Amino acid sequence: MSPRSASVNEELRRRSQERLLQAAVELVGEHGYDATTLGDIADRAGAARGLVSYYFPGKRQLVQSAVHRLMHRTLEEALERRPRTVEGPERMARAIDAILGLARDRPVLMRQHMAGLLQAEVGFVPCPEQRRLAELLRDTVARHGSRDVDRDYPMLRALLMGAVFAALVPGAPMPVPVLRAELFGRYRLAWELGVPPDAEAPGGTGCETDLSRFFATGGSRRPARTDRPGGTGRTTQSK
Repeated sequence: MSPRSASVNEELRRRSQERLLQAAVELVGEHGYDATTLGDIADRAGAARGLVSYYFPGKRQLVQSAVHRLMHRTLEEALERRPRTVEGPERMARAIDAILGLARDRPVLMRQHMAGLLQAEVGFVPCPEQRRLAELLRDTVARHGSRDVDRDYPMLRALLMGAVFAALVPGAPMPVPVLRAELFGRYRLAWELGVPPDAEAPGGTGCETDLSRFFATGGSRRPARTDRPGGTGRTTQSK
């Protein structure tokens, strides 16, 4: 039997990583961080336990990458759903609703994620998944009309993280609609943009148990192409 080509080996590695990321999100969402072991994740992914350590320095880094994957794919899906739009206010509204929706629909997972970010020994770990999330948020800020994305993107990120934290504080959570109203007011967004709390969620934006579409293993999945600010495209709002 001839040895596998480099491209085949790379694809196998990619699929293994995808399965581990999906398994981490599923198990932490079902049982919590502390009750989930690396062995559990490897077993759910159908991978050798030593493979987890090969790809990720530890459980916290793996879970961070997995949640950032879920966040970036959820955000991407919200921004690109039909009818597509290049309008800055609508895209900002969709971004806010997508992140708040994760806090509402996946509280265990997002609470564990926030707790991990606050741990001094690990903290915030940059990874490819986080960079993809950052690219989408930076693009959203630019489309919204920012004249200084390097200043305004970190503020949006901080506001979204703060809102998620406020929605998940045990014993004193703030209602998501209240947090949404505060963020919408800051960015001067009409309440009817995005997915208002009393509206039916468009396809793909609700809480589902099947997360496989966010962790595709059937070939490389690239983010959908987006028009740059000032380009043309279908819009949902008139100026």
